[in-house]
Amino acid sequence: AHDDAIWSVAWGRNKKDGSETVISGSLDDLVKVWKWNDEKLDLQWTLEGHQLGVVSVDISHTGSIAASSSLDAHIRLWDLETGKQIKSIDAGPVDAWSLAFSPDSQYLATGSHVGKVNIFGVETGKKEYSLDTRGKFILSIAYSPDGKYLASGAIDGIINIFDIATGKLLHTLEGHAMPIRSLTFSPDSQLLVTASDDGYIKIYDVQHANLAGTLSGHGSWVLNVAFCPDDTHFVSSSSDKSVKVWDAGTRTCVHTFLDHQDQV
Repeated sequence: AHDDAIWSVAWGRNKKDGSETVISGSLDDLVKVWKWNDEKLDLQWTLEGHQLGVVSVDISHTGSIAASSSLDAHIRLWDLETGKQIKSIDAGPVDAWSLAFSPDSQYLATGSHVGKVNIFGVETGKKEYSLDTRGKFILSIAYSPDGKYLASGAIDGIINIFDIATGKLLHTLEGHAMPIRSLTFSPDSQLLVTASDDGYIKIYDVQHANLAGTLSGHGSWVLNVAFCPDDTHFVSSSSDKSVKVWDAGTRTCVHTFLDHQDQV
């Protein structure tokens, strides 16, 4: 698929025609767009423009726009129907290490190495405002599906949850002692699941900021977590080369995939 490590993958559904798209970002400086047809992925576009490795990608909730961030400190927006670049945003001297579209697709949040979450307007391409965690390098960010919250995970294991409407920091959770590579909200926005280099997955009650569960099972760093749309399961991947499917209700692993030959 790529000539170097793939650091980020995103899935989206086009609201107009229902077609499903997967995009991948790699250290080979490329973003690739794949269409899901007949149980297989077909390469649709290879998007060139980044000068250094692509570390984060996302698809807007309308399914029509993709965003990518790179070690070249630029964010690029792409039209998924034409494969053309819409705009390039200079993220400044700070790395836009992770990015996420807001649920209304009007904003793009990026995490930086100085502990700030920068919010860019998708239409304007300009920075609208920042949310300050007063913390360390932000490795992961996620919007809640209801648009009320934004969560960030930092290199020192700290989780911050912001109120989007007011921009206020609601909760700071000392969840892990090691970097938080990924976090995701449940589809009903009630739970936050975090993945860390400590090998654990933690589940939080968002409203009360309570720890609702700690899951072990991976033999090494947990690199990614994602909730299934059905609200009942989520998936994790790890540097132990495995992908696990978890039951969100019982907090148990229901399946382990061991098909990869290297970290996932």
